[in-house]
Amino acid sequence: MNQVIHAAVRRDLDRLSAALATLEDGDTPRAQALERAYSNLHTELTRHHEGEDTHIFPMLGTFGVDKKLLDAMETEHHAMAEALAETAGTMSTVARSGSAADATAAQASVVRTREVVERHLQHEENELEPQVAPHLGSPEWKAVERKLSRQPPAVAGRFFAWLTDGMSDEHRVFLKKTVPSPVVTVLAKTFGRRYYREVAPVWRKDPART
Repeated sequence: MNQVIHAAVRRDLDRLSAALATLEDGDTPRAQALERAYSNLHTELTRHHEGEDTHIFPMLGTFGVDKKLLDAMETEHHAMAEALAETAGTMSTVARSGSAADATAAQASVVRTREVVERHLQHEENELEPQVAPHLGSPEWKAVERKLSRQPPAVAGRFFAWLTDGMSDEHRVFLKKTVPSPVVTVLAKTFGRRYYREVAPVWRKDPART
């Protein structure tokens, strides 16, 4: 599931960068829509990292996972938070002005943030996940999973709506094996409606632009 979430983060940063590159000068409504989509990504990534910092990393510490590696994960989380905040500022600027120049500046910030995020994701996938694997299925791990899954329906619904928006077939198959499809569907369609209304359309080709 960690890699599925990582894929969604990479997906959104890539399509945000591409959308900013084609923003027409003065198209403030489109710029505001992109800021809305970025804000959603910012929220989901922050929640993911807070769950790791609060529950997963402390648990791994009790299993004897290298403390230097866990400290590095937290340091990288702080670096990402700073990069994401910088990008949030540039997205707010372009949302106000709609100017092509501000879009260029925002895209540059997205690219920088993408690099910071990617370094952490690869570090986590390559070095931390192999140390996590032996503990999957343990009582301690299951307890952490239960804590992470206890989210208000509105939070869980928006998460699944976001996660599955543009998900690869491989990850969709994995998700079906991990979370019952009816649960994902009900949560996303019922409690993720705001995502479908406000964010998902941002990534679709606008008929007015064809």
